[in-house]
Amino acid sequence: MEIESTEPAVGTRLLAGAETTVFPILIAISVSHLLNDTLQSLIPAIYPLIKDSFHLNFAQIGLITFTNQLTASLFQPVVGSITDRKPQPYSLAFGMVFTLVGLVALSMAQSFGLLLVSVSLIGLGSSVFHPESSRVANMAAGERRGLAQSVFQVGGNAGSALGPLMAAAIITVRGRPSIIWFTPLALVGILVLSRVGKWYAGRAAARGRSAGARRVELLPGLSQRRVAVTVVILLVLIFSKYFYLASMNSYYTFYLMDRFSLPVRSAQLHLFIFQAAVAAGTLIGGPVGDRIGRKYVIWVSILGVAPFTLALPYVGLLWTTILTIIIGLVLASAFSAILVYAQELLPGKLGLVSGLFFGFAFGMGGIGSAVLGSIADHSSIQHVYRLCAFLPLLGLITGFLPDIERRRSRRARA
Repeated sequence: MEIESTEPAVGTRLLAGAETTVFPILIAISVSHLLNDTLQSLIPAIYPLIKDSFHLNFAQIGLITFTNQLTASLFQPVVGSITDRKPQPYSLAFGMVFTLVGLVALSMAQSFGLLLVSVSLIGLGSSVFHPESSRVANMAAGERRGLAQSVFQVGGNAGSALGPLMAAAIITVRGRPSIIWFTPLALVGILVLSRVGKWYAGRAAARGRSAGARRVELLPGLSQRRVAVTVVILLVLIFSKYFYLASMNSYYTFYLMDRFSLPVRSAQLHLFIFQAAVAAGTLIGGPVGDRIGRKYVIWVSILGVAPFTLALPYVGLLWTTILTIIIGLVLASAFSAILVYAQELLPGKLGLVSGLFFGFAFGMGGIGSAVLGSIADHSSIQHVYRLCAFLPLLGLITGFLPDIERRRSRRARA
């Protein structure tokens, strides 16, 4: 009996039924995600510093994010597709090496071009990390796939929250060269991921021995065309979520400084509060999706946040803080549900699905940052938030998603 399946539970119930959740591996991969995204989030956290020291405009700030997110997105589906055919257990640690080199380069960069090279290396590390680490989370999940993805994701969200806080405490005080102080985090990540890779290699070998038991099929009543349309709907929802998050991750500190005249450190602390809310929302979304259905979580997470985003540009500082906490909690619960939903929709393509959705999310974040930076230069940073407030209304298209849980139940009864 196989307990190491890397395939979705759909169509592999005989195998999945006896699986148990391997929490030590989930915790290890979540901690690695925390380290990876802490280092990633240092980039937007230091934007006020590099904007002043390199005399950049908002469009150039957006280009930095675009470069980082582009390299973090383009290679992810490629990595996922390759590892679907041939697992690469130690690629996780190798990806962190790129992040380490990029971090050192970022601390020493003396020109805008070198800044772009540095952030592209850090992005490349993420492009290797995310598809394979999502696969590891699935391998360790057992029956609790939503929970596993949430545990994995919350590490990343916690890292994204810690980055601005650590930047405020260290980099803002000591300057950009102090980024070098964060290299031990990358070294710890390489060590942890090397151990995870050893576990992954054993599971991959066992998976190969029982490959004959792995036959997967599409859910009843879903044609290839319906599956393709459903994937497009999910990607539109990802666009809505990550374009809005781009406005927060890249420009929230500038918005607070412009509208409420906050100092840099205070604005960075507010960004930390938002990112902490995102981390909490991510942890909630997966287990709730396991219980009530992922489609309902997607509904509430995307569309349900619209009243709060629409109100945000028109309230004072206290209510801005409160609303961003609510927005972070609600909006963040979507990604784990969307990812697991897509994995169940396309059984047998775990790496490709993970790479596609992580890559698209990163890409939308990068494009969103570049576009919104240009809009801010031509209008104002406050106008950006008035425009982005309408993005969650795209959540209305969730109603066109097929009910995966009902179809899966129908197959089980058959």
